[in-house]
Amino acid sequence: MTFKEFAKELNGKRVEGEIIKTMFYSLISSIGAFVILYFSILKDIENFLPKYGFYIFFAIVSYAVVLPSFRQVRAYRQFACMSGMMIGMTTGMIAGFLAGFLAGATNGMFYGSIFGMAVGIFLGVWNGKCCGIMGLMEGLMAGFMGGLMGAMTSVMLINEPLRAATIIIFVICATILFALNYMIYKEMKETPREIIEDYGMVAITSFLLTIITIWLMVFGPRSILFS
Repeated sequence: MTFKEFAKELNGKRVEGEIIKTMFYSLISSIGAFVILYFSILKDIENFLPKYGFYIFFAIVSYAVVLPSFRQVRAYRQFACMSGMMIGMTTGMIAGFLAGFLAGATNGMFYGSIFGMAVGIFLGVWNGKCCGIMGLMEGLMAGFMGGLMGAMTSVMLINEPLRAATIIIFVICATILFALNYMIYKEMKETPREIIEDYGMVAITSFLLTIITIWLMVFGPRSILFS
């Protein structure tokens, strides 16, 4: 019954009704960043789209599915320890794994790990601090592990159908993040919203993450395997 209520709220007036809009604004912002970079410096790079387009596309979509939970969390502001720990762990792990996996597929394990850890820790701590130090620590640990595991997985699959694995991994991660949106709703459905804000935070975060991701994939350092 609760899930049916959650599905109805996706078109409702609560913050859950803004999840799809949040994804849309994230996509628009990230696509805008890509278009600006493409027509300014990337279009002259030989084989740019065949080599990097697939992974950049999934990076853009990945940020769009990660960020909606941030609006939910910020709207309710404070969470119980167990809920906040789950928020920090899920956000840090999935964001770090996806960023590390995609960067590892183009730049190698070391640089993919560094990037994945940076993204996972940053987003995990940011979202997990809603319950204090415990959620913050969960975000830190999950981002650390997720970034390493994501980059390691993509490099291990380098001689396998890596692009097919990317699609499968993304679908699983997106499902987990949707479950996180549902969990937040289930935990806070009786709690009034405390903060109402626009989509500026999502748009700016998506724009910056996309710029950094594309720069790393195209111009960043690479491991010997990818030189």
